[in-house]
Amino acid sequence: MTSNTTFDHDPAELGELERSILLIVWRVGDVTAEQVREELGRPLKDSTIRTVLRRLEEKGYLAHSVENRTFLYRPAETRQRVAGRAVKRIVDWFCEGSVEALLVGMVDSKVLDRAELQRLADRIAEAQKTAPPPAGSAALKMQSTSRNKEKP
Repeated sequence: MTSNTTFDHDPAELGELERSILLIVWRVGDVTAEQVREELGRPLKDSTIRTVLRRLEEKGYLAHSVENRTFLYRPAETRQRVAGRAVKRIVDWFCEGSVEALLVGMVDSKVLDRAELQRLADRIAEAQKTAPPPAGSAALKMQSTSRNKEKP
């Protein structure tokens, strides 16, 4: 199956109905247009729901399969991946690309509680264990210095 989806769509450009439907699909998993309409709990035509589902698929947020002539929609991207792209946009707009500035702002504004800060610190520590040292880091300098000393 060929696709005309885009995976770099800016989540900030999603409308309120698109966001509501996307949240339903993330929560429920595989859903039909009828199930989405029922979950929304507001009077919308079936054609409206189908149009929004198709547009979310074109934007790369959803994928579908067909079972017994019924379209089943499922997430094409995780909630975390979409949230990451949205946060990147905020970082670029308001923090001149500095994730550190964003996190400091979140701490200063008390957006993160003590437990969330600890979980974040634990994730950072774990990532540092598995990530290669950045170019020009002290570890690389020490390795090259010790190699130079070994040469006659």
